[in-house]
Amino acid sequence: MIRKPAVAGQFYYGTKERLIEQVRKYIDPLAAKENGIGIVVPHAGFIYSGTVAGAVYSSIKFPQTFVLLGPNHTGLGPGISLMDDYEWEIPLGTLQVDKKLAAKIIVNSPKVARDNQAHMFEHSIEVQLPFISYLSSDVRIVPISLLSVSLFDCLELGRGIAQAIKSVDYPVVIAASSDMSHYLPEKAARLKDKMAIDRMLEIDAEGLHETVMREGISMCGVLPATVMLSAAKILGGNSARLIKYATSGEVSGDFDSVVGYAGIVVR
Repeated sequence: MIRKPAVAGQFYYGTKERLIEQVRKYIDPLAAKENGIGIVVPHAGFIYSGTVAGAVYSSIKFPQTFVLLGPNHTGLGPGISLMDDYEWEIPLGTLQVDKKLAAKIIVNSPKVARDNQAHMFEHSIEVQLPFISYLSSDVRIVPISLLSVSLFDCLELGRGIAQAIKSVDYPVVIAASSDMSHYLPEKAARLKDKMAIDRMLEIDAEGLHETVMREGISMCGVLPATVMLSAAKILGGNSARLIKYATSGEVSGDFDSVVGYAGIVVR
């Protein structure tokens, strides 16, 4: 079955030709590429966050499969939802789900539900696909949507994903889709976001979750990022790099109410 694009023409251009041009603007073909275990990438409209997302995808060697972790903005479906029986269509083509890895994650993660509802209208994973498809024609994906789950559940899912990745003989990158602070003055957003970014650069899953909750940081993808950091640590991640940080104010000119975007690679 085909999962049709939900936000083509809204978050990114809806035709193949225009989308190729749009993504190309944000890709640096000369960027040095490194082996990444996990990444953090934003999911806003490309006009606002495309520079950050493009910088991250330009900086990594592409794997055979991306495990894509996204927050559930719609409220539909279970707490942890993995869609494994659909192909994902975007204007650049169709991406296949890595059913082998998906099955292993489900076996190793008892709270993961095989579910389609959570993914049908959600944008946080979909907006990653134009970058991925532009840079690789045969990469596969495992889409996982997270709603309201506990820190314990995040750490447990991270362990399950790590175990699954260890059991396959091909490269996998775990991508956590997240924007940072929402609708704060520029200075306040940068201060709050630095608290969360510092924890991610330390590959500190529990510390990130606790900091975001304690400081009231409106980081919508804190759960995906917590899961990614947990898995990356188990998989040998021992350093992380901030690729780029930006805010919507740099595009809109409105610095009184911005959204922050951070791009990070864990290696």
